[in-house]
Amino acid sequence: MAGIGFELKKLFSRKGLVATVRAYGYATMVCAGPMLLGFLLLLACMFMADFAGAVRHSRELLVTMLTHALVMSLVVTSLFSMLTTRFCADMLYEKKYAPIITSFYGSLWIMLILGGVLYGIFLHFSGVALIYRIQSWALFMVLIVVWTEINYLTMLKNYRSIIAAFAVSALIALLLGALLIWLFKVEVISALMASVTIGYSVMLVWYFRLIYQYFPEGKGTSLRFLQWLDTMPQLSVTGFLVTVGLFGHLVDMWWFSKINVQVEGLFYGAPTYDVPAIFAFFSILVTTVNFNTFVETRFYVRYKEYFSLFNDGGSIKNINEAEQTMIHILADELGYMSLKQIFSTLIFIIFGSILLPLLPLGFSSEMLRTFRVLCVGYAFYAIGNSVMLCSQYFADLTGALLSALVFAIVSNVATVLLAVFVNSYWGFGFLLGSLLFAVVAIIRLCAYLRKLKYHVLSRQPLFAYQREGIFTRLADTLDRRALRVQRRYGQEEFNEQARKESD
Repeated sequence: MAGIGFELKKLFSRKGLVATVRAYGYATMVCAGPMLLGFLLLLACMFMADFAGAVRHSRELLVTMLTHALVMSLVVTSLFSMLTTRFCADMLYEKKYAPIITSFYGSLWIMLILGGVLYGIFLHFSGVALIYRIQSWALFMVLIVVWTEINYLTMLKNYRSIIAAFAVSALIALLLGALLIWLFKVEVISALMASVTIGYSVMLVWYFRLIYQYFPEGKGTSLRFLQWLDTMPQLSVTGFLVTVGLFGHLVDMWWFSKINVQVEGLFYGAPTYDVPAIFAFFSILVTTVNFNTFVETRFYVRYKEYFSLFNDGGSIKNINEAEQTMIHILADELGYMSLKQIFSTLIFIIFGSILLPLLPLGFSSEMLRTFRVLCVGYAFYAIGNSVMLCSQYFADLTGALLSALVFAIVSNVATVLLAVFVNSYWGFGFLLGSLLFAVVAIIRLCAYLRKLKYHVLSRQPLFAYQREGIFTRLADTLDRRALRVQRRYGQEEFNEQARKESD
């Protein structure tokens, strides 16, 4: 969160209600803006399709295609999200800025090829109309780029442009959808799919411009970041497992539950589960914002002071005092954050039970029950995910991987078992997985912090060495080849420029 952290400290240092509201509003847009855009656009499309008089089948097909594109693109980008974040953090620490933009290109084209082929195969056999397949594939590819850009945008300081891109993109998508439906009389599904894709495309271009302006062009291979797979393979697996645990229960309900609906071809859905899940998901925004704000404004200061003492000749007494202060602040902030999440969950359950039946979404008593269960499940997920990220701050990558593995397995297996054999208790599988996620993450972090100095000092290698594996050798080979090509083209451009000047 470098860059955003500086702005958060500046904003939260100001006093007054207006300054506090402004700071939290900024933090919400930057930390959760794209996520909000995805779900708000999904809800807006549902209402617009209903208002346009689309038949129920068309509305369900639209929502199903949008949901599939959102979920599957997030799963694909989760493969490299944590790995590239750590790579960029290391490059910033070492003041090596050139490899950052190349890692963006490299990770992006791998995911676009992998995701584009796999999702293209799914769409080819999906059984929907050709125009819908093309639009779904285009949206999926655009979303992969957007989610990847967001990882890199957390390093920028130009937060006003980030928020402006969010607002303009959402506005364009909604206005374009309305124009296509009511002015140009375009078929509802095609119109809304196109408008959402164009809205995200505007965000894509805007975000890329920000990234390109901030980071210099790099040299060498764009796959240098893969070297981090040899030293920190847990990061990629952890990111993937957390995403599978977070969204897998939706896919499980689409395919295995008795309430699933075959909308068309291979596009399945579970509207009585998906709609409550969308609204319940908003309940974790409080923790999403609070985690980033307390980490950047309070915890990181103590964290940096503590580890600086090891390098700057701090005494044992000073190290012990700094450790106690850091852990005390971490425990307090995680406790406050958990209380805020519990309060937010209760507010969502109370007001959601009153307001959701009033919306034209056909909320039944069973959907309200599912909504309440999922609100509790997302609360435990938000707490567990925050604690797991704190474990990664202390380089306990194995502990983070363990908690993510428990989350992914229990959430999906329990959801499938309840859907197949019990045919009831919707959402309890995800709730159980999230609860164990939080419990395992907390137990592991507490155990790790009790022996923090042992992990910092005694578990480190006696001699520094570079771990070389298959990805390091691959990156080195590609780097040498890329530099030769770049030097050759650079010399050719120089000669061409010299000839023009001589003429």
